[in-house]
Amino acid sequence: MDFALSPEMEDLRQRTRAFVEKNVLPLEADPENFSDHENIPPERLEPVRERAKKAGLWAPQSPKEFGGMDLPIVAWAVMYEEAARSLFGPLAMNCMAPDDGNMNVLKKLGTAQQKEKWLKPIVEGKVRSSFAMTEPAPGGGSDPSMIKTYAEKKGNTWKIYGRKWFITGADGAAHFILAARTSDDKRKGITTFLFHKDQPGWRILRRIDIMGPEEHGGHCELEFDGLEVHDDDVFAGLGNGLKVVQVRLGPARLTHCMRWLGWAKRCVEIAQEYVNRREGFGVKLADRESVQMKLGEVGHNIHIGRLLTMHAAWKLDQGDFARKEVSMAKLHVANTLHQAADVAIQLNGARGYSKDTIAEWVYRAARAARLVDGADEVHKMVLAKFMREEGRDFWSWSAGNRV
Repeated sequence: MDFALSPEMEDLRQRTRAFVEKNVLPLEADPENFSDHENIPPERLEPVRERAKKAGLWAPQSPKEFGGMDLPIVAWAVMYEEAARSLFGPLAMNCMAPDDGNMNVLKKLGTAQQKEKWLKPIVEGKVRSSFAMTEPAPGGGSDPSMIKTYAEKKGNTWKIYGRKWFITGADGAAHFILAARTSDDKRKGITTFLFHKDQPGWRILRRIDIMGPEEHGGHCELEFDGLEVHDDDVFAGLGNGLKVVQVRLGPARLTHCMRWLGWAKRCVEIAQEYVNRREGFGVKLADRESVQMKLGEVGHNIHIGRLLTMHAAWKLDQGDFARKEVSMAKLHVANTLHQAADVAIQLNGARGYSKDTIAEWVYRAARAARLVDGADEVHKMVLAKFMREEGRDFWSWSAGNRV
């Protein structure tokens, strides 16, 4: 793998950096722009999103025919990291979860009709979307094969019953991808369905309060009491739900890492700015060895995370599932984000704990990073399984697990 960016990718990086500096950071800097859920209301973000479209920095994962950029995943890594210098850069450029992962999987597995109906409006920014998989115990979570929500065939339609929770972005989403059980087959028992918010037979029970901050649409508990879905809206074929989950979650986990790296670097930026000007007992904080060690360790871990993320992105672009590489990146970067925010708060003292900087916002978001899309422990188990099965080949550089 060549780590040198092509001229096109370097231009993309520079344009993204300049766009965020000029258009997004000013939004973030004004506390009046934050909603009750500590996000920027869509109406205030919309003018910036329109400017991103005109600048050619819109929907990097999506087909050009719908207005996207159709970039390789390595280029996502370059762009997303720069976009996430601001909390809201990825939202401004239509590359934020859960829309980001939903657009990618619809592009890969949807029929032409499904792409026109379900993908195109998300790419255009006309609707938001959500992915409904996780359930209360004893239902599916990190193990989607445990899904209890079920679908019954009635002629050319399906009726769906069950409950989901912690469904990101559900409040305000219009397009949903829903995983439900259609048989007891261990490998082919789960099917995914596409539905619109206005279809009857389901409801949002509550928007679950969390440590926050929240993504647009929160994290919701949903109930399905006979949601009717036509055969045309079965997604990726009957019994292929686990494949959909695998195709969606691998890249989605990695795009989390790309964005988290941008946030982590911003935390270091906040910390460095402060220690470079703050003095105590006649010594500038930046000149204290203890401070240098904290910052040096964070910088070291961020760069490890960048290498892990870029390697996994490269393998995905080669057609590999990159399961262990994505798990490595997700595990490391989530913990690095938490460390970066913690160090920024510690070095800023009371200022860091206040809302005068975004460090405390990132800190609370970072705690969720170690849980979403597979808790740390799950990814360690994944890596242990690969080590047991592959032995010394665990460290092979080759691309082996093809999509």
